[in-house]
Amino acid sequence: MIAGTCKVRIYESELRAGLFNEMRSPASEEREIRYDGVHCNLIIQRFAYRVVVLRISGSDVGEFGEAPMNALNDSVTSSDPIDLFIDARDVRGASIDVSGEWARWLGSRKPGLRTITMLTGSRFIEITAAFVRRFASLEGIMRICNDPAVFDFALAEAIKTDEKQSLKFSPTPEP
Repeated sequence: MIAGTCKVRIYESELRAGLFNEMRSPASEEREIRYDGVHCNLIIQRFAYRVVVLRISGSDVGEFGEAPMNALNDSVTSSDPIDLFIDARDVRGASIDVSGEWARWLGSRKPGLRTITMLTGSRFIEITAAFVRRFASLEGIMRICNDPAVFDFALAEAIKTDEKQSLKFSPTPEP
């Protein structure tokens, strides 16, 4: 059950039809799902085939329930792992329950996650992220940083690498 106000700016029918995951080429436009709540705002963006960004601001007290995790489920598959970037620079706090839910979700999706890069904006969120990494056994794939320039550079490199891979494996148009 989702408490509070939740506005989603992608039609649920598109999400169910898998259109969020159809962003397969660099020429495609960015796809976005937005959750706006009383305490927290959350945006899921897919910039490239294997690059997904989760932007969180405010205090994550769980007002969206499992909706963000459900929206990410189709993107995280073991047959085609993604690079997940979590931008938490504007997070003021997260409840223990919410942190635990994210840890369980990330841990259960580990085969579908090539890398996780998380940007924190405070020492409290950094400690929370370290707990999630340890609890979900993500030590080998999850990086935690507190410098936005490092996060932005890693994101840009992941998008560039993914675009090169997409071009390398895309079918050649027939004359």
